[in-house]
Amino acid sequence: MTALVAGIWRYPVKGHGREALEAVTLAAGATLPWDRRWAVAHEAARLPEDGGWAPCVNFTRGAKAPALMAMEARLEEASGRLTLHHPEIGSLSFDPECEQAAFLDWVRPLMPEGRAAPVALVRAGRQRGWTDTDYPSVSITNLSSHRAVEQRLGRPLSPKRWRGNFWLEGLAPWQEFEWIGRELRLGQARLKVRERIARCLATTANPDTGRRDADTLGVLEEGWGHRDFGIYAEVVAGGRVAVGDPVEPL
Repeated sequence: MTALVAGIWRYPVKGHGREALEAVTLAAGATLPWDRRWAVAHEAARLPEDGGWAPCVNFTRGAKAPALMAMEARLEEASGRLTLHHPEIGSLSFDPECEQAAFLDWVRPLMPEGRAAPVALVRAGRQRGWTDTDYPSVSITNLSSHRAVEQRLGRPLSPKRWRGNFWLEGLAPWQEFEWIGRELRLGQARLKVRERIARCLATTANPDTGRRDADTLGVLEEGWGHRDFGIYAEVVAGGRVAVGDPVEPL
């Protein structure tokens, strides 16, 4: 069976909402367009003065605030207007560039007691988002690996827990780990696989309810001796990628 792109997702605000896409055009040396374009800095954040990359500990996210995992997003690219929806607090439509106060007031009830409060929506550079890597990356996840985790856990899980950019179908479980250091063709684009993705507590939260309900990290450790799920890759040659496109290791 030929491996195919089964899903494409972006996350305009890091840790705050997800959006499914049918197709995307990648550019060399860049993240998926609009992915993690913004992040929510908390009151204890230490961001570099030069506006460069900062690690995820500086931002509010699902690992520390699991309720955030239940958020959906819809971005209007022409206007830059973003609509977020959460089952507990409803919807908000706003411009992340000039309506930060409205967003911060809206999201604050989802923060756990005792956690650093969100204080600013910060924008990444156009070619790179606030990825968890210090280089512009996209994440690739394997539906067969996801089903292996489900089987070991003994019940269904939503793939949304893993917050991948590209979901692939037609591979063996964990086959993606064999691609480290190799190049892939996704649709018309070419990517180089850099590393495995080490996972955190965000994946233990149900993406429908925002409540922790599955020991995904324990399952990974007990079943396979690691906490890794998915791979990070760099775009080395741009092009269009659509759901249904073939995936070919080079």
